Amino acid sequence: MCIALKYGIWNVAQPEPGAVNALVSGGYAPLAAMILASRGIGTVRDAQTYLDCNAPLLDPFLMTDMDLAAGRVGLALARQEKIAVFGDYDVDGITATCLLTDFLRRHGANCISYIPGRLEEGYGLNPIAIHQLHADGVKLIITVDCGITAVAEAELCRELGIDLVITDHHECKEILPQAIAVVDPHRPDGGYPHKNLSGVGVAFKLAAALCGSQEEVLNNYADMVCLGTVADVMPLQGENRVFVTQGLVSLQNTKRPGIAALMTEVGCSCDAVTSSTIGFMLAPRINAAGRMGQIDLAVELFLTQDPSRATEVARALCELNRQRQSVESEIYQQAISMLPVGQPPEAIVLADESWHQGVVGIVASRIAEEFSCPAFLICLDGEHGKASSRSHGGFNLFSSLTALSSLLESYGGHELAAGFTISRSNIPEFRRQICMLASEFYSDDTPRTLLDVDCDIPPELLTLSNVESLNVLEPCGNGCPKPVLMMKNLTIDRLQQVGSGRHMRLRLRSGRHGLNAIYFSATPESTFVQQGDVVDIAFTPQINEFRGERTVQMNVLDIRPSCCADCCPDTLQYRAMQEDRLTAEIARLLYPERSTLALVWRYLAACGSTIQESPLCLCRKIVRWSGKPLSLGQLMVCLDVFRDVGLLQTQRLHKYISIRLTPGPQKADLNDSPTLQRLQQVKESD
Repeated sequence: MCIALKYGIWNVAQPEPGAVNALVSGGYAPLAAMILASRGIGTVRDAQTYLDCNAPLLDPFLMTDMDLAAGRVGLALARQEKIAVFGDYDVDGITATCLLTDFLRRHGANCISYIPGRLEEGYGLNPIAIHQLHADGVKLIITVDCGITAVAEAELCRELGIDLVITDHHECKEILPQAIAVVDPHRPDGGYPHKNLSGVGVAFKLAAALCGSQEEVLNNYADMVCLGTVADVMPLQGENRVFVTQGLVSLQNTKRPGIAALMTEVGCSCDAVTSSTIGFMLAPRINAAGRMGQIDLAVELFLTQDPSRATEVARALCELNRQRQSVESEIYQQAISMLPVGQPPEAIVLADESWHQGVVGIVASRIAEEFSCPAFLICLDGEHGKASSRSHGGFNLFSSLTALSSLLESYGGHELAAGFTISRSNIPEFRRQICMLASEFYSDDTPRTLLDVDCDIPPELLTLSNVESLNVLEPCGNGCPKPVLMMKNLTIDRLQQVGSGRHMRLRLRSGRHGLNAIYFSATPESTFVQQGDVVDIAFTPQINEFRGERTVQMNVLDIRPSCCADCCPDTLQYRAMQEDRLTAEIARLLYPERSTLALVWRYLAACGSTIQESPLCLCRKIVRWSGKPLSLGQLMVCLDVFRDVGLLQTQRLHKYISIRLTPGPQKADLNDSPTLQRLQQVKESD
């Protein structure tokens, strides 16, 4: 059994029994109470606050410069000055642009929208756009979802006599642009309590400040605020939870022909729309317009009142998304072929002239997830390149780019996703330094691939009523994720490929309990599981409806071999040995007794001449097979010892280690191993 673990470590929370009892006494179902308690919620009052979807919205004027922004926009309305709403080409930026444009037009403004071409102009306010808007007679530019780093562009606006109001939600640099107003909840001198608004959330606040009634603006634009908030993966807490809750209701009864047409085109029933629907079905198709250079289609989707035109636009967006998927696949294959063989780098930095600027961000995200490290993909054009980057494991992209800003021409973004421009000649040095920063970050005990599990449950808790009770957690998303549960020691009774062979259905058994599970984008070949394996399953519970019958189903997130003894996944000590930071204490922890070496060797010999495994999976299987505790660090030392004396050869293939037993002397002397000698010497040095 060689199982392909997706997550190196499952971080399983332990609900405090007193908190569970208090929540059950307060009316929460047992499974919901366990999940809430696992998230640190110990009282009914805390649970109500955490799940509150009707909290009052904060006063927009608590945001720094909101009074100046509303005052200048109000003056433009009174003077009938030409206003341009300048946005970004992702879902958050598109919805922010359309919300504010539509709101201002409804209030009599002479207003146009402008979203820069991703390929021609790149991200954010730029000289090309400013000069064009100046020629068109624009007197006031309002940015949405961008502008916080536009210092030079703000100066250009001033020189041309254009007033500038910036609304954004990205991280601020030390120097803010000199504009009439800079509205951003991340301003260091700001006092707005809710820092995690989306770009469309900030645009909503400006509209509310102008209107005087947040409820009125939300009634008209909750769908747009919801789409942008979910698509930009904002935490669904506080005001965002209110926005998304009301937005989902609005989407179920949408009055926008474009949104209705898109939901019809993707096969989404209006009464079944959720935050997952937005994230996986609607947002990618809206994003495709910006990625593929046809941003006007996305703007038209939100603003058109013509149902026939709405249908045409929705179909065009779906076709663009199919084209995007094809280009994405091609770039991914090229990028993978460029990676070094063997041990992956601490950060991946790749560049190519042929890559599509609008698609590399998705590929970077995919590579970061697959290789468990930050990924930077650079589209080269002559002597310069534009990069999209994605983080992994908590590595802060924005602060890292700030540290390396001397190598960059410009940069911006978030902790988890960022972009920058760079000279071709600086790429090698950037690669070297970003790998150093990543190496330093990952030198602590931060796991590369971590799955947060709410709790370990027995099979008898997975009932229809218990799973239905989890609706109390909706809307789910960042900050209030879908429940992730775990069950141990399940036997795979049956597995079957479904969905034209792309997915895997499993029948699992625990004692007298039979359980149904589905593992999307996984096959027996890709996961290496087979009938009879005893495994632990991490999953989200869901209700499956088929021919009128409702049953509980496990939506599998990961599978690992079950263990019957301790299996520590920590490799800090082993890494210290590799980096010549060995101490007597670390040596004692790593030093394998003869019985441990014999146990590992017997297992390897029983497996045959060649083994390809995730090291952690291999460790867990040896523990299950032997019933003896073993740490991952000790296992790696054992392999090094065997390799030292010629008993095997190893090769690291990213997540896997390939082990080939080699014909050698009848009886190898393990005492000849330099690894063992070094550990022995250091552990006795005290």
